[in-house]
Amino acid sequence: MRKGICVAGNMIVDILYPIEGWPNQGELVHINDGISRATGGAVCNVIVDLATLDGALPLQAMGKIGEDAEGDLILQRLGQHPNIDTANVLRDGISAFCLVMNDARAGQRTFFTYMGANGRFDEADIDWDKVSADIFHIGYILLLDALDKPDDAYGSKLARLLHHAQQRGLKTSIDVVSETSDRFTRLVPPAMRYTDYCIINEYEAQMTTGVALRGPKGELLRENLPTALEAMKRMGVSTWAVIHCPEGGFGMDEQGRFVQRASLRLPEGYIKGSTGAGDAFCAGVLYGAEQEWTLERAIDLGIAAAAASLSAAGATEGMRPLDEVLALLEQYDRRQERD
Repeated sequence: MRKGICVAGNMIVDILYPIEGWPNQGELVHINDGISRATGGAVCNVIVDLATLDGALPLQAMGKIGEDAEGDLILQRLGQHPNIDTANVLRDGISAFCLVMNDARAGQRTFFTYMGANGRFDEADIDWDKVSADIFHIGYILLLDALDKPDDAYGSKLARLLHHAQQRGLKTSIDVVSETSDRFTRLVPPAMRYTDYCIINEYEAQMTTGVALRGPKGELLRENLPTALEAMKRMGVSTWAVIHCPEGGFGMDEQGRFVQRASLRLPEGYIKGSTGAGDAFCAGVLYGAEQEWTLERAIDLGIAAAAASLSAAGATEGMRPLDEVLALLEQYDRRQERD
């Protein structure tokens, strides 16, 4: 009997450089002390959050990293959790990394990304006979170069992979990266045709479905959320279509029922960083799916997991065991529509 969750896709190391001011073309700027490294991407963030929520949940990591210090760091970080199986993580060449220039003067970060081995990860790297999980989650669409390539029969290589996963009895789940491009309508709908759980944010849902979810002043267009979720279901999402945003979590379940749950009103000074909040929400919903909870209960866990993530600057450092995360739902009030 299948059990647990396999998390596949992006495995990245962020290298953060503190600088004082951004240089003009051809100029020099000094990098200050405090250079740091952190693991990131869908696999590293979601699977570590899941492992922290439940240390007994069987988890499998899947992706491609380099034969370098960055790859060593990823395996060392995942290896801190005995329930994460890294046997399906391949090593080849140079790891994907992102140089993050943190300009303290302007309060802005600039990113330079190299996809490396991660960009070459495709279905040929997967031995399906070694996947014993119940759910196969992969992210992020638009940031998996080999799998984002077109496929004559399925629309994309990732759609083909998801179809094969379903044929082997796996429930499939996807996440998308929030890039500024016109690729959403070309790459996300084909994958949705072979997706059981789709967990994305409001920008990604808007770009995929064409349904406006933010107004001219940045306000959430709540009345449009059911329409966007219905569009996701029509594109093929079979079980749960879920949209998350700072205001809350919204979904449509396998019966076509609309679910909306407000996020938590967190006290001033609580939020230390938002880097991994979306992945934490995703981990919470996936955990609920694996445990066969209702969508409402799963979204509540996603909201609580995101709140836990916000309590620390790093992507996964704020996550806590399941009972402590669920306790946040009792500790804090819900946001109101005007918040």
